[in-house]
Amino acid sequence: MKTLGKKIRLLRHQKGWSQEDVAKKLDISIPAFSKIETGITDINLSRLEQIATLFEMSVVQLLTFNDTQEEQKFASELENIHKKLTERETEVIDLQKKVIELFEELRLKKVTA
Repeated sequence: MKTLGKKIRLLRHQKGWSQEDVAKKLDISIPAFSKIETGITDINLSRLEQIATLFEMSVVQLLTFNDTQEEQKFASELENIHKKLTERETEVIDLQKKVIELFEELRLKKVTA
């Protein structure tokens, strides 16, 4: 069951949902959903159908979902997000430098005035 839990977690991440979001949609507690994702709790058929419906899949699709391809896709998306974040961090640092330079210019103008 642990592989099913991993698939559910991967699907949840792809949707951008938290465990709390999914637990509310399934009308269960967050710890109960966490146990499903970690494979601690076996999933009965009705819960499996509920989860499949939530992710807009059939039960068969959920059970046969190829997580290797999806993990690669997720890793690629994560890499792109990391790249964008690094670019934004560089932009922020450059802007901070400009603010410091402008502050120094103002300070020097006050001193000479």
